[in-house]
Amino acid sequence: MGCHYPGVSMAENVTIIGSGPAGLTAAIYTAREGFDPLLILGYEIGGQLGLTTKVENFPAFPNGINGPELMELMQDQAKKFGTRFRQDIVTDVVLDTTPFRVVLSREEIETRTLIIATGASARWMDIPTEKEFIGKGVSSCATCDAPLYKGKDVIVVGGGDTAMEDSLFLTNFVKSVTIVHRRNEFRASRIMQEKVISNPKISVRWDSEIAEIRGDRTVRGAVIRNRKTGKMEEIPINGIFVAIGHKPNTDFLKGKLPVDDAGYVIAKDEVKTDIAGVFVAGDIADHRYRQAITAAGSGCKAALEVRSYLQEHP
Repeated sequence: MGCHYPGVSMAENVTIIGSGPAGLTAAIYTAREGFDPLLILGYEIGGQLGLTTKVENFPAFPNGINGPELMELMQDQAKKFGTRFRQDIVTDVVLDTTPFRVVLSREEIETRTLIIATGASARWMDIPTEKEFIGKGVSSCATCDAPLYKGKDVIVVGGGDTAMEDSLFLTNFVKSVTIVHRRNEFRASRIMQEKVISNPKISVRWDSEIAEIRGDRTVRGAVIRNRKTGKMEEIPINGIFVAIGHKPNTDFLKGKLPVDDAGYVIAKDEVKTDIAGVFVAGDIADHRYRQAITAAGSGCKAALEVRSYLQEHP
């Protein structure tokens, strides 16, 4: 099937945007089906798992596995079955014509089907040394990393329901949780607030923020600044869980697909969109679970839907 744009080659059967567990699982499945998928890697190869150290809850790894290593294995598996990879960034998609057009920084691609698996990025505090300690004591996923902090003291940053849920979950493992919140009241639902305030393992630093993270190879302490008085205090802790929200990577989809108030794509039948032949997988449409295994599962579902679509539209 030809195309009419300079620098654009023959239309792809399937193009996958995103190199996390959702995109790579979709690549494995579509490659094994013989659809010769093209996967656009993006900036952060491996998605959020590329920033994670030990992953202990992904099946088949009883001793755990480092996030980047898991992503490398998935990429190798996809490559083994014939997936082609392109190191580039998607700047735009054109979905009102078929084949669809995927605009990269250096070229355009036409594709019969499209799986969008660009994920959601954690919102960070944007303070000195934060990035240095991501995966070394700073985490955005309590569900993933809580067991690594058994018997230790940790901080949770945030004041919404996610921060409350993370704090309560962490108390099953850690010695203590200190919630650091910028305001003098939580934004979380009343019932969640009551559960947190009544938990003896949880204390709250109101009107406060983390000014600096300290440590050597891992987090050893945090400098807390009171926003009203300006007073600084360093407290010894072993982990910091940032729970101030996630931002779905959907800016390039504005006006192309329906999204909710938070920016997540609104999917139909789990992975379908309003446009036949365009599918979503992983955290781009999942603001609830956000786990590697659920992302991989949705990548599988999207790939199976691609197979059905291409069989119906030979």
